[in-house]
Amino acid sequence: MDAVIVGCGRVGSTLAQQLLATGHRVCVVDRKADSFRRLGDNYTGKTVVGVGFDREVLEAAGVTETTAVAAVTSGDNSNILIARVAREQFGAQRVVARIYDPQRAAVYGRLGISTVASVAWTVGRIKGDLFPDAGHSLWSDPSETIDIHELRTPAAIAGTSIAEFEKQHQVRVVSLSRNGATTLADGSLLLQQDDNIHLAIVRGTLLNLDAVGKGH
Repeated sequence: MDAVIVGCGRVGSTLAQQLLATGHRVCVVDRKADSFRRLGDNYTGKTVVGVGFDREVLEAAGVTETTAVAAVTSGDNSNILIARVAREQFGAQRVVARIYDPQRAAVYGRLGISTVASVAWTVGRIKGDLFPDAGHSLWSDPSETIDIHELRTPAAIAGTSIAEFEKQHQVRVVSLSRNGATTLADGSLLLQQDDNIHLAIVRGTLLNLDAVGKGH
């Protein structure tokens, strides 16, 4: 599949190399030609110098309705503008914009633009590693209705089936990791102390999960 990446910083250059390695055709766009040095000597894709929300630049990069477009510059406004031009003027259906202000995610979600808020993800990941029993959020949908949480199960709920746990706390367990192996959740499985579970939760039930995580 063709992919156009706008922004050749650390994220853009890494994404470009990974997509190439998996067989995609890649074009990287950046305002500064010397930014392409981050791609390395082994980069075999295409590069275009220019402003990513310029229609002519996106045409030169090969954006069409079947192209995957990632806007990963250092500016929220630029990324959203790039995403909107790709979607609204070129008809691209697979468009993702990197943003730094997570409060904008819901707004852009209503425009049909998927966003990745790196600051929110990083903060959530650090909190989860520091306080693994708190049931921290790893991901939220753009409308901020559904969160994905990771929870290390306390002794208080050991022996409870996944189905019973879901019913008690109104969550959906997605996966379970135990002894280094991860599986999709099966309602009949019994939870053990220190299992790591990933669960989908309607925002607002976080308080209940905090209680679970503390063994109450």
